[in-house]
Amino acid sequence: MVGNILIYLAVVIGPTALFWLAFRVPRLVENARRRRASAPAGPPVERVAADLRRVRRSLAGLAPDAPVVRRRATGQAYDALLMQACQAVEVPHRLDTVPDGIERELERLRVEEALRGAGLAIP
Repeated sequence: MVGNILIYLAVVIGPTALFWLAFRVPRLVENARRRRASAPAGPPVERVAADLRRVRRSLAGLAPDAPVVRRRATGQAYDALLMQACQAVEVPHRLDTVPDGIERELERLRVEEALRGAGLAIP
């Protein structure tokens, strides 16, 4: 008697459970892929923000008679950090395409303001 009930339950519930799994497994796999894909590729945004503040202070504190190489290197480091920050908070930028000069300075100001608007604390 108990065996017949178990066979009946397996016949009735089995196909339903298999179809439910067939529809549910692809969604579970897709969610797992999204979680893996959404892992940050770079350093944490807090670290990038701290580096940005440090390099910005260095850039602002350069003496007027500082060597051109130091000035350019610090500016390029600041631009690289700005691009990392933009990537971390998904803010568009054109720092890698704008030539040096006034246009680059304006793009830096625009990116800094966009990052502030996105919640990144840059003094």
